[in-house]
Amino acid sequence: MVEIDIVYKGELRCLATHQPSSTVLTTDAPVDNHGKGESFSPTDLVATALGTCMLTIMGIAAQSMQIDLSGTKVVVRKEMVAKPIRRIGTLAVTIDVPLSLGEAQRQKLIHAAMTCPVHKSMHPDVQMPIEFRWA
Repeated sequence: MVEIDIVYKGELRCLATHQPSSTVLTTDAPVDNHGKGESFSPTDLVATALGTCMLTIMGIAAQSMQIDLSGTKVVVRKEMVAKPIRRIGTLAVTIDVPLSLGEAQRQKLIHAAMTCPVHKSMHPDVQMPIEFRWA
């Protein structure tokens, strides 16, 4: 179990403290939803969680194959929808792996990314097109 303590600071801003590490992050409502957009919004953190989770699980798989994924980049493009309610509509993910790998290695990394816990926890209404680009 991990505890995250969150305090509302006013003006649609929250401070979240990750108890195991004492790391603090700030969230802010986006400009298009009454906020200042001066930090990650809660839905931005969902997009961030998806990209970092996919890359982390790929990293675990890569370590088991003695592959160094350093320099691999992930871009997540978040699109909101308003109807029937405001929610994340699409999280489009592009993963750029700067390595020449064999097909078996690629498939293991793809499988790892697609089975990350965040990806598996997303609601089925959220579209998640995933593109892998290899060197």
